[in-house]
Amino acid sequence: MLEKAKAIAAHFDELTAQMSDPQFASDGASQSRIGKERAKIEPIALAYYRASEIERALNEARAALADPDLGELAREEIAMLEPEYAAALSVLEETLLPRDPDADRNVIMEIRVGSGGEEAALWAADLFRMYQRFAELRGWKIDPISLSEAEMGGYKEVVFGVNGHGAWDALQTESGVHRVQRVPATEQKGRIHTSAASVAVLPEAQEVDVEINESDVELETMRSSGAGGQNVQKTETAVRLTHRPTGVVVTCQDERSLRQNKEKAMRVLRSRIYEAERERLAAERDVTRRAQVKSGDRSDKIRTYNFPENRLTDHRINWKSGSLDQLMLGRIDELVAALTQMRREEMLAQSTPE
Repeated sequence: MLEKAKAIAAHFDELTAQMSDPQFASDGASQSRIGKERAKIEPIALAYYRASEIERALNEARAALADPDLGELAREEIAMLEPEYAAALSVLEETLLPRDPDADRNVIMEIRVGSGGEEAALWAADLFRMYQRFAELRGWKIDPISLSEAEMGGYKEVVFGVNGHGAWDALQTESGVHRVQRVPATEQKGRIHTSAASVAVLPEAQEVDVEINESDVELETMRSSGAGGQNVQKTETAVRLTHRPTGVVVTCQDERSLRQNKEKAMRVLRSRIYEAERERLAAERDVTRRAQVKSGDRSDKIRTYNFPENRLTDHRINWKSGSLDQLMLGRIDELVAALTQMRREEMLAQSTPE
C-alpha cells in the first residue's frame, strides 16, 4: 500500500511542477487536463505525506530509546505517535480504495434450502434468525418480503430486506453456501447430518436504477401457501412476477393484500436485475479480479457450522471460532470485520490509479 501511495504522491509532485511551468501557462487545455488529474490524486498524496511525516517522527523516537537522557521522553512520544500512525495509515487506505457505488444502499437477502431435506429447511430458518439478531444489534430494520414455509418446519426460501447504514458493506460477503453439521432433533441414533443453505445478498435497486417496462412483466396471482392452519389465505393475494426479457421470476405471498405483495415482488425483481447487470459490468471491467474475488459467487461453499464441536469455520480466510453458540445469536461482528478487511486488501491489490 505504501509503495503504491508513494508512486502516486511522486506523480502528484510532477503534476504540481508542470502546472507552475511557464511552458504550460499559456496552454489552457493542458492546464485543465493536468489540473483535473492532480485534483483526482491529491487526497492520496496528502494522506501519504501525513503518514510519512508521522513515520519519520516515530523512527526518530525509536532511535532515541537507547539514549539515557532521551529514553523516557522517546517512550512517551512513541506511545503518542503509534496510534496516530495507525490512524494515518487507515485514512491512506481509505483514499486508495475505489468508491463502492453501492456503499449506501440497503440490502435484499435471499436464503434457500440446499442439500439435506427437512434439516436444510430448519437450517435456513436458523440462518434467518442469526441475521435478524445481527441486524437488531446494529440498529438496522428487517423487512420480511417472502417466507416460504416447509411442511415439517423451517423455510424453503426466505427473502427479506435489511435497511440501515452500512448494511451492504457488512453483509455483501455473506453470499455463498453455508454448510451445517449437527444432530437433527429427529435423529434417534445421534448421528451427525450435513445439510446446507445458500445465501444471496443483493444491493437494493431503486426505480431510477432499473427501468422495467410493465408490458415486459407477466403477473400471476394465486393463493398463499403455507404450513396450514387458519393463517393460510383463502383469496388470491400471492403474486408471481416473470420478467420476460431476462427470465427472472419472483414470488411474494407474505402480505395480506395483492397490492402489497406486488410492490414487494417488484423490489426483489429490480434488485435481481440490477445485480445481474452489476456482475456483468464487473466481469467486463476485470475478468482476472472477478475470478479471484469469490465472495460473490453463490456456488461456493464459504462456511461450515459444526454444532457438536461448537465451531465455525469460514473457508475463504480460514477464520475459526469456538463460540458458534454466540455467533448464532447474531454476534458475528468479528467475522464480518475480518471478511471486510479481506475484501479491502483484495481491492487495494487490484486497484490502480487512473
